[in-house]
Amino acid sequence: MKTRDQKPLSPMEYAMKYLTAKDRTVSEMQTYLDGKDFGEADVDATIARLMELGLLNDARYAQRFVETRLATKPISKRHLREQMKMHGLSDKDIDSALETVSSEDEANNADTVAEKYLRQFRTLEPEKRRERVLSRLIARGYAYDVARKAYENALSTEDEWSES
Repeated sequence: MKTRDQKPLSPMEYAMKYLTAKDRTVSEMQTYLDGKDFGEADVDATIARLMELGLLNDARYAQRFVETRLATKPISKRHLREQMKMHGLSDKDIDSALETVSSEDEANNADTVAEKYLRQFRTLEPEKRRERVLSRLIARGYAYDVARKAYENALSTEDEWSES
């Protein structure tokens, strides 16, 4: 609880507390500090200092975002782009981060997702199963052709992984 003797936090103190939980983008920090009713000059100075200290770095954020998302929940490059846009990242930082994801990586990610859903829907009739797997892949941002190919790949290897 705050006492009367405590002075309010500075923009830098608020920023450091906000960065404690996880990395943030410049846009996220701007929005956060604007919500604390600091003056524009104070917010700009704080963001500039955080960037100077390497605590705010949108290019690094974008790269880590791609790496983390693909490791935890494979999705398409298109879907990754949309998510990074929502974090306020520039097209330049997004493009740079997505350059690390090859078409082969994207196809392998789609295969992984297709196998997961093929297992999950194994009790459904074949046509219903195909429909569900494809719709899940498309929901993760994969193009229909990529989704169809991934489904076919997963189906052709189903015997191998269903026995293990």
